[in-house]
Amino acid sequence: MTAVTTNEGRRPPLVLRNRAFGTVWLAQVLTQAAVRMFQVGVSWWLVAYAVTGGRGLASGLFMAVSTLPAVALAPVVARAVARFAHRSVLRAAAGGAGVAAAALAVWAYASGLPLAAAYAATLALAACQAFFDPCLTTSVPELVDDEDIEAATGFELSTQSLASLGGALMGALIVDGAGVAGLAVGCAGAYLVAAVLITTVRFRTPAAPGADDGADAGAGHRSLRGILAGLPFVRRILLCFTAANLFTTAVFVVIPLYTKSVLADGGSTVALLEASLGVGTLIGSFTGARVPGRPTTLGAWLLTLMALALAAPGLFASRFVIAGCLVVAGWCVGVIGVRFVALFQRLVPTADKPGFFAVMQAVLGATFPLASLLFGLLGDRLSPQTLCLIQAAGLLPAACALALLRDNEQNEQQDDADVQDTQAHPTEPVATGGQR
Repeated sequence: MTAVTTNEGRRPPLVLRNRAFGTVWLAQVLTQAAVRMFQVGVSWWLVAYAVTGGRGLASGLFMAVSTLPAVALAPVVARAVARFAHRSVLRAAAGGAGVAAAALAVWAYASGLPLAAAYAATLALAACQAFFDPCLTTSVPELVDDEDIEAATGFELSTQSLASLGGALMGALIVDGAGVAGLAVGCAGAYLVAAVLITTVRFRTPAAPGADDGADAGAGHRSLRGILAGLPFVRRILLCFTAANLFTTAVFVVIPLYTKSVLADGGSTVALLEASLGVGTLIGSFTGARVPGRPTTLGAWLLTLMALALAAPGLFASRFVIAGCLVVAGWCVGVIGVRFVALFQRLVPTADKPGFFAVMQAVLGATFPLASLLFGLLGDRLSPQTLCLIQAAGLLPAACALALLRDNEQNEQQDDADVQDTQAHPTEPVATGGQR
């Protein structure tokens, strides 16, 4: 796993020169593609086939259920990631999701699928993914060297865009052609292959006994609330993006409603729009490290650009307009993810990372159920174009709040320079720092 010592410009991509990370990354691509394919496919099935009245509420409730585990299970996830071997957690999460998807496929083939079964299945798959994602993020320092953390973060976050691209492309199309049963078979296969891939990987042993053990002893038992209390700058950033997520995540409810009501098209258009968002996020994930600017200032500008991109479909009803705007919005999401997760990897103490990434997922996802239900209910009363304008307007206050944090960022990064002193006194509150 040692970096190749050739010219930096000619080095192969991280996933090729680091076999362990590349294998785990591929497993994450498969799991996130599967869960995204399932969400998009069933959401379209509800709107186009299963529900005749209250489509917005049915779709919004489904998306809300799919995000509840990340919020409700955050304390359990943090303890599991901190206590058990990371490879075991990742393998169990992928394998469990594969079994759940296979069971749904058998049910769907044997008889008609009730709505309750679809909701229960997405709850099970989302619960498995709630363990998988923060565990992988925590495992990055066990798979790559410190100088590769930002590159690894870019690849890791790119899985979400690859999932949106591949999974979303396939979800609605499979439902149109093979129904929910075929969708479940595809998801089960992806999960089980991911579990096998993870089994073949050896993770690095955590740091040898020494200074890090003292830090772990002092910080390893801190509560999730205590972790955020010790990271005030990071906490303020998370609050800004939590507010923004109330409006950005509603796009997954708006897309099928917009396709059905405004464009009067079918699953192929849903696939196009979902794939546009995925392409944009993929580009942003791989170019985010090259975009100049301090994270908070850059983040504020990107949220503003995203607001403009989401507003345009509310004014111009065209599949190509909304597809192009979703590419732009996805690019903003990708860049934001790379810059801020890489920042968190360096600011959060090593001992706090299992709890932090679990609580980060919970905090950022806390608004998703609310957003899904709210925009689902509004979708039964307002046009999808109006929903686009509401999304855009809601992002602007979050962008302003993030911009106001720029003066605090330099002080927070200066605190990171004191990490050695912090680790030497583990009984003191840990604010920032702590990297391998």
